[in-house]
Amino acid sequence: MSAEISIIVPVFDEADNVLPMAREVAAAFKDVNHPWELVFVDDASRDATPQRIAEARATDPRVRGVRHARNAGQSAAVWTGIQNSTAPIIATLDGDLQNDPADLPRLLAELATVDFVCGKRVNRRDTLVRKVSSRIARWARKTALGADFQDTGCACRVFKRTALEGVLPFNGWHRFLPILVAGNGVSTKEVPVNHRPRVAGVSKYGVWNRVWRGLYDLVGVGWLQKRRLKRVPLA
Repeated sequence: MSAEISIIVPVFDEADNVLPMAREVAAAFKDVNHPWELVFVDDASRDATPQRIAEARATDPRVRGVRHARNAGQSAAVWTGIQNSTAPIIATLDGDLQNDPADLPRLLAELATVDFVCGKRVNRRDTLVRKVSSRIARWARKTALGADFQDTGCACRVFKRTALEGVLPFNGWHRFLPILVAGNGVSTKEVPVNHRPRVAGVSKYGVWNRVWRGLYDLVGVGWLQKRRLKRVPLA
């Protein structure tokens, strides 16, 4: 039976989080009456991540993995997962288990009224640097783009595949995805979600790739929003 929901999880050196992720996703979806699959996208990990993905699949055939030949970053990994899945509904999670898979069914229910649902993290369990970075990024997005999503950095999302029509992927696009789809006329909603401390692995983010790179990307997104062809209704 073909999957109706593809849950895409990009991972890079997250060997200790793969099996717990697979177990938590299965538990979260045990009462969801739609076929689903869990797609790990291994961004050329240097640890035992590929082996853990194989172990997860051996336990549950709804789990599968694809692997990049070289490290390409989170945006590329999410896009690879989308390209290598066909389900009409897509969900995404970070691979560090700070997102709670148990939130996904609740976000899924919101698709009855909108096409794109994104989580907004409450009681964030992050370092001060990451919290401050997110505040700066939100202020910059609102100032430069006129968009005031509270938490575009939250990877816990559920959306219809059709919501991506007209969205151009680029390096860093996953951080701006709610803004990009909303700017293209897609109905969106933010929903509070749980946030947990990282208990295994090491964060791949620092000041450079969270703040300065994000601000740099704003220039490109601002240009794209102004030059985008808008959907025009037929007479």
